[in-house]
Amino acid sequence: MSFVIAIDGPAAAGKGTLARKLAEHFGLPHLDTGLTYRATAKALLDAGKPLDDEAIAAQTAASIDLGNLDRAVLSAHDIGEAASKVAAMPSVRVALVAAQRRFASSARGAVLDGRDIGTVVCPDAPVKLYVTADAQVRAKRRYDEILARGEVADFDRILEDVRRRDARDMGRKDSPLRPADDAHLLDTSKMGIEAAFRAACAYAEKRPDL
Repeated sequence: MSFVIAIDGPAAAGKGTLARKLAEHFGLPHLDTGLTYRATAKALLDAGKPLDDEAIAAQTAASIDLGNLDRAVLSAHDIGEAASKVAAMPSVRVALVAAQRRFASSARGAVLDGRDIGTVVCPDAPVKLYVTADAQVRAKRRYDEILARGEVADFDRILEDVRRRDARDMGRKDSPLRPADDAHLLDTSKMGIEAAFRAACAYAEKRPDL
């Protein structure tokens, strides 16, 4: 198979930034699979459609253009909350996983990050990373990001949100968030992005498939 780097982990662990740096380093296309769920949620919200109708949500998911995912727009908090709900729908996941697998099947390979890449989307990926960090650390990162944008933030509320999303992602019946059995664990609680990047590169470059 082509060289695929599969990166999983909870919200604000740093997997997205790490995935983008790895994609640039290895010259591979990158897909933040979380944006595909956010794009589905945004399409539903924009059309005034319900978030609890699985058939409508799945139909919407099947029409998402992976080449037109605007991170800045899709990062809005309300879209994230809606995305977490539609992501729990099996039919939505089937539609989007199929699209994500097509992306990963590129002859060049790819870097994908999300919640179920190593376990469901690309279980045969030669490189699997599970990026995590303490909930308090992840909440502080998100808090600092919001303040840096000049916006108002409530740390306790952000921490509660991080823990609620962890529980939802890890507790869902379909494709729960968990490390693949053969994933390399990378705890970034006390690690900056450059250190995490170096550790991930060192691991990936040991793989015979590279």
